[in-house]
Amino acid sequence: MNTEPDNSPAAAPAAPKGTPLLKMDKIGKHFAGVIALDGVSLEIGTGECHALVGENGAGKSTLMKVLSGAYTADAGTVSIDGARVETGNPRRMADLGIAVIYQELTLAPHLSVAENVFLGRMPRTKLGIVDWASARRQTREALNRLGVTIGVDVLAADLSIAQQQMVEIAKALTQNARLLVLDEPSAVLGDTEIAMLFDIMRSLKSEGISFIYISHRMKEIFEIADNVTVLRDGRTIATQPVADITADGLVSQMVGRELSNVYPPRDRDPKGVVLKVQNLNGGPLVKDVSFELRAGEIVGIAGLAGAGRTEILRLISGADRRASGTVELFGKPVDFANPRQAVDAGIGLLPEDRKGQGLFLSHSVAFNISAADLSKYSTAGVLNLGSEKQKANELIKSLRIRTPDAAFTVRNLSGGNQQKCVLGRWLAAGCSVLLADEPTRGVDVGAKQDMYRLLNEFAQEGLAVLFVSSELPEVLGLADRILVIRDGEVSAELDGKTATEESIMRHATDHGAAVGL
Repeated sequence: MNTEPDNSPAAAPAAPKGTPLLKMDKIGKHFAGVIALDGVSLEIGTGECHALVGENGAGKSTLMKVLSGAYTADAGTVSIDGARVETGNPRRMADLGIAVIYQELTLAPHLSVAENVFLGRMPRTKLGIVDWASARRQTREALNRLGVTIGVDVLAADLSIAQQQMVEIAKALTQNARLLVLDEPSAVLGDTEIAMLFDIMRSLKSEGISFIYISHRMKEIFEIADNVTVLRDGRTIATQPVADITADGLVSQMVGRELSNVYPPRDRDPKGVVLKVQNLNGGPLVKDVSFELRAGEIVGIAGLAGAGRTEILRLISGADRRASGTVELFGKPVDFANPRQAVDAGIGLLPEDRKGQGLFLSHSVAFNISAADLSKYSTAGVLNLGSEKQKANELIKSLRIRTPDAAFTVRNLSGGNQQKCVLGRWLAAGCSVLLADEPTRGVDVGAKQDMYRLLNEFAQEGLAVLFVSSELPEVLGLADRILVIRDGEVSAELDGKTATEESIMRHATDHGAAVGL
């Protein structure tokens, strides 16, 4: 006898033909007098992938929280299959087939794949006992539907980020999701993983499942989306078929201005060697890495995900201990036991995970900027808040950090402005070497241009910049030299002015296959 519960929502009357799956009409939302959404409208058809784009702070996240039921709209209506529904009830929205997969995945690391998929809704027998066999079987069926092979009893903590994302999608499928919201899904994925995700999305679209796709990467939008809606300052600027707009036109709609000369001119004049790395080894991903970094120079590190790019920065900065090899700073050997020692020596690290490793989220903008060297703003061990605020205000102005004031909590800033706060910290600390891991990940096109300008200014002031990026146009647009990493080794060193995406990918892959980023 089948003991599995019927998890499907109650059948609703069939909607008239042509009725959109989702219609959000003139949605308004305010927070303490601040307008987050002002008459925003969005319409999604069955089997459609609809891109939602805009700068950080444009209102994308707020709109999706209204859709998911996390927020209640102050104005406007939300309709599913033509029937109006009240937002502000996440369970109700989930039952109606709305699933949001956030950039910061929400799996419980200590639980298995099957436990995560059915967390809070485990199937039970008639006796009320958890039906583990059913949970495993349904999880396996959902993963098979996605074409991925993941053990249902494997702990979430042991999965790659891409596998965790697949588990999140499988979870949505077991809840009979009809509309999946993917929030910056490619931010933590490599090229092969992105291609696999897109294949899965196309397959699910053919089954009538719809997507809202949020991304700052223009190439992805033009590859996967059917239509695109642009938000700016909490308002709907345009909705159009992707085929009817160019990348430049889309960017112009997002920022409200033309973005010319995205990358600053490479008129830097590198001086003497600041950092010298020889035969660096550490863990399984860094093998005999050697290179030099000069004052006033920007060097990019390119390669496939998992090649060892991040690990190189962590070994240099003392975040991880190296097994062998030498690091010299201004001609003197250094061996940092921890990042604090590296900071004291003048090396700043902008980590890939800015929220988890780079910011004090519950503290102010001022504190996040001053945190690397509080002694500069202290007298006899007592912090001078006025001095701290003055320096913070200087950097808020020069870095164009969009914040009400220096006392504003950094958690509430957009991603691009949070990233600028971390950069401001190293400016305030007076570091000589900046190690930046994916410095523009998850930030909008306008903020990216600001980041490029800032990194260029770092170098023009004589600082040495070493950065990792998964976006080849970014590496080619910024770097004076490019180190290509393959399987933990430097497979090539290229001139930034003459290198191409194809030449980088030839050195980054075993078979020289050109894989677009």
